[in-house]
Amino acid sequence: MEIFKRGALRGELAIPADKSITHRAIILSGIGDGEVEVENYLAGADCLSTLSCMEKLGVVAERSSKKLLIKGVGLRGLKAPTEILDAGNSGTTLRLLMGLMAAQSFSTTFTGDESLKKRPLKRVTEPLTQMGATFSGNKLPLTITGGCLRGIRYETTLASAQVKSSILLAGLYADAPTQIIMPSCRDHTELMLKAAGAKLDGLTIYPAERLYLPKRIQIPNDISSAAYWIVLATLTEGSKIILRDIGVNATRMGLPDALEKMGASIHLSNLRQSCGEPLADIKICAAKLRAIELDAEEIPRLIDELPILAVAASFAEGTSIIRGAGELRVKESDRLAAIENEFNKLSPGTIEVDGDTLIIHGGKAKRMNFCKTYGDHRIAMSLGIMGMAGNGVELDDTDCVNISYPNFFDN
Repeated sequence: MEIFKRGALRGELAIPADKSITHRAIILSGIGDGEVEVENYLAGADCLSTLSCMEKLGVVAERSSKKLLIKGVGLRGLKAPTEILDAGNSGTTLRLLMGLMAAQSFSTTFTGDESLKKRPLKRVTEPLTQMGATFSGNKLPLTITGGCLRGIRYETTLASAQVKSSILLAGLYADAPTQIIMPSCRDHTELMLKAAGAKLDGLTIYPAERLYLPKRIQIPNDISSAAYWIVLATLTEGSKIILRDIGVNATRMGLPDALEKMGASIHLSNLRQSCGEPLADIKICAAKLRAIELDAEEIPRLIDELPILAVAASFAEGTSIIRGAGELRVKESDRLAAIENEFNKLSPGTIEVDGDTLIIHGGKAKRMNFCKTYGDHRIAMSLGIMGMAGNGVELDDTDCVNISYPNFFDN
């Protein structure tokens, strides 16, 4: 697909539902009591992997284009699957369900696509093993044998919402409270567990007998998907757009906060909540950007947005430095390598990678070129925006965006 430079963006643009919150709504509704109507869910490949796995575990879901009606089976109502559970490309599906399956009285085998088979699982199997589950290894395909779990105190320097969520789900079934000591990161699981009546004290979760989610959950639109248009509107002279009903959870606002430090014009209005999650409308106007420096402790709030932040920095005045970005090496692709290899094709000499530090020399000339996406949705979308803000790009694979934003290139 060839993508060309565009003019000013004006008006409103519909953004897909939040992927992270959709995953959690499906899982927690499935193990809750009663029926839950999930409005504005993301029907992307990753979330559909979660839904498929939950259905194979006995959860009944009625689908329409805009809503899911999920009939919960209760905390102890899941059934042993009659086939292997396929998480597809979704690390969230796999890691969260590993925590859930660790507490069941039956064995479960997971698989995934070739990319997911390469991703590390020891960070999840280690705490769950301490709780009493057993695993056939630390890579897919993987068999989990669950059982009676014990509450533990688990401390890690790794900030990972997926690891945290996996332990929290397992902790619902443990014989005693489970405490997690971890640097701050996304808190969608905690917010939804609290909305369902689970008892949490900070990151200590207590054993539960039942969960009752609200009968209706509205999924906010995804700040990670909005990020691409926030950056493009900022970089394109004369642009002024509004993105409505965007999730503005503080643990996910790293990209807008970073862009504002760089000089972007981003304004929030109409703040409200759904199931504990804050939503707002976001207005973005074109602005000139300057370089930024980010340290490792700031990365968890924008880990998925680092590729598109690198695009913004490539147009900014000065040299930006982003430290502690090593987690990008174990995503759907080695995103640090992809950023270095492909962004430099569109703007030679712009990107350097030094260990886990990303160095972006802004303001260099942009040119049209052919780029690889590595089958990674965030790399594909970031390259698309870089081409639209620069002098175009030709991409080898655009279907990979179906994971999180199926109509991105149509937009």
